[in-house]
Amino acid sequence: MTLQMNIRAMKKTLVLIAAAAGLTFAAQPALAEGGAHALRSGGFSFEGPFGSFDQAQLQRGYKVYREVCASCHGMELMHFRTLAEPGGPFYDPHQANPAENRFVKALAKETQIADIDTETGEPVMRDGTAADRFPSPYPNATAAAAANGGAAPPDLSVMAKARHDGANYIYSLLTGYAAVPQGLQIRPGQYYNEYMAGDLTPFMPEGAHVPPGGFIAMPNPLADGQVTYDDDTVASVDQMAKDVAAYIAWASDPKQIQRKQTGLGVLIFLFIFAGVTYVSYRRIWNGVAH
Repeated sequence: MTLQMNIRAMKKTLVLIAAAAGLTFAAQPALAEGGAHALRSGGFSFEGPFGSFDQAQLQRGYKVYREVCASCHGMELMHFRTLAEPGGPFYDPHQANPAENRFVKALAKETQIADIDTETGEPVMRDGTAADRFPSPYPNATAAAAANGGAAPPDLSVMAKARHDGANYIYSLLTGYAAVPQGLQIRPGQYYNEYMAGDLTPFMPEGAHVPPGGFIAMPNPLADGQVTYDDDTVASVDQMAKDVAAYIAWASDPKQIQRKQTGLGVLIFLFIFAGVTYVSYRRIWNGVAH
C-alpha cells in the first residue's frame, strides 16, 4: 500500500515538473522579444587557434582610436612602448627595444603628460615618452561623467576581454546605430542601437512590436571618411569599426599570439612525447608473458 502511494506521489511530482517546464518554454518567446541582434562577424584574422593579427589593420585601428575614440575613452593600462612590441601595430624587427622605436617615441612626444616637477613639486605638463601610459582624456571619473551627460565613458584597455566575443561585440555596436523605431520613447542623451543589450518593452506602445536592441549613451562616433588612412584604405564606417575593434582586441591581450604559438608548441611536444612513450612501452613489454 505504501509502495503504491509513493509511486502515485512520484507521478504527481513528475507531472508538476513537466507542467512547470512547459510554462517556462512557452514564456521564453515573450521574454526574448526585443533582445539585441546576434552579433555581426568581423571575419578577423586573429580568430581561431592559428589566427594572427594583421599589422596594417592594427595601425589603422590605432589611428581610429587616436583620432576618434581617445577624446572620450582612455586606455590607461596601455603604454606607448607596447605598440612596438612583437605583434603590435608598430613592431619593427630592426629595433629590438620597443622603448627605442623611433615612430612610437614620436607618437608619445605628441602627447602631453601631467607630471610633478621633481625640483619644485609643482604640477607640470611635459612631452610623453615611450615609457608613459596613454593619458586619460579626463582628470577623474567625476569630470568624465559631467562631460558626458552623467555617464562616464568606459576605459578601453581590456574592453574586448570584458565583453563576450569582444571584437565582434565592438564591431557590431559601432555599426549598430539605426533610425529610432516608430513609437519608441527615447530620452535626450540616449541613442538607439540594434546590438545594445536591453529590453525596450516599457518604452513602446502597449501591444506594439518591440524592436531589437537597446539604449546607449554614446552618440554614433563614426562617419564615412572621418579619418584618412596612410595605406589609402577607404575609411567607411564598416572599415573603421572593424579596424578599431581589432586594435582594441589586441590592446586587451597584446601577448595573445605568443600564447597561441607557445600552446601549439606544447601540443606538438606532448604528441611526440606520447608517441615515444608508446613505442618505449611496446619495446619494454614485448615478449613478456601476461
